Amino acid sequence: MRRALAILAALVLLVVAALAATIAFDRPAAPPPQLAVSTPYDAVDFSDLPKPEHFTARDGAALAYRRYPGNPDRVVILIHGSSGSGVAVHPSAQALAAAGATVITPDIRGHGRSGPQGDIAYIGQLEDDLEDLLNTLDRAHHPAETTLIGFSSGGGFVLRIAGSRLAPRFSRFILLAPFLGHAAPNARLGTGSGGWVSVAVPRFVALSIVSGFGITGLNGLPVIAFGVPAGNPHHQTATYSYRLLKNFGPDDDYVGDLRRTPRPIMAVAGADDEIFLSDRLQAALAAGKPGIRVDIVPGIGHIGLTTTPAGTAAIVRAWAGS
Repeated sequence: MRRALAILAALVLLVVAALAATIAFDRPAAPPPQLAVSTPYDAVDFSDLPKPEHFTARDGAALAYRRYPGNPDRVVILIHGSSGSGVAVHPSAQALAAAGATVITPDIRGHGRSGPQGDIAYIGQLEDDLEDLLNTLDRAHHPAETTLIGFSSGGGFVLRIAGSRLAPRFSRFILLAPFLGHAAPNARLGTGSGGWVSVAVPRFVALSIVSGFGITGLNGLPVIAFGVPAGNPHHQTATYSYRLLKNFGPDDDYVGDLRRTPRPIMAVAGADDEIFLSDRLQAALAAGKPGIRVDIVPGIGHIGLTTTPAGTAAIVRAWAGS
């Protein structure tokens, strides 16, 4: 019995040592720059970008957003994608405002002007931040209708909100080329989302294991890197910590998010998306909510959905209900 216990103790120590070494030394390698993600922004005119405003989150942090004035009774909160900021959805925000919406484009914490780049304090902080933003906006607008729209990872985050306690605060949800998880039917398996990301899988798995035991002190370590170009001309966030990656996207069970939401959902994607498989998006969403309307825009890539006239027109149609 003593020998068996000693062997078991030795095995436990080996596992712990292996986990510790993996967490300490495995890092995400930066993938090659993905021009399909960065170059579309070169054609965007940012000269009329609204000045940033700030709201105070419950932890006292000043978090940034931009406001595009329109009908105060019809508010859109537009969430950017992975690595970006509210600046990245400027053309979409302009198009929605021209169609009559008051558009709010926050820099999600960990991006842009909102807090330290690439990290948050805990999983769930982004939901708390969104609630604090809603409370700030309610004091100014008291809108009759608030739509939450999200692009890419932001679309996954919108789906997360759709299945959460915050869902009743919104009239509906619109997912733009959404990230639904690496196991979702629209994911490009084995390609790092078309080469855009590189994940330190051993570190991610090790942190998931220790987090399951309530050990979260190392969750600020980076686990994913993005194909940001040299010089980072568009001020993108180059890496995410474990806790930011786990929070800025859907729940692990995205189908559960779809089943839980009490509000309407629809989706829009480009037919030529380089990051996700748009032809499988309908099936991916139908797994949790059959009958969701999905608008596939011909000739449009991933970033082009939010930057080109054809892409932004499709977003406006989805919001306007036409």
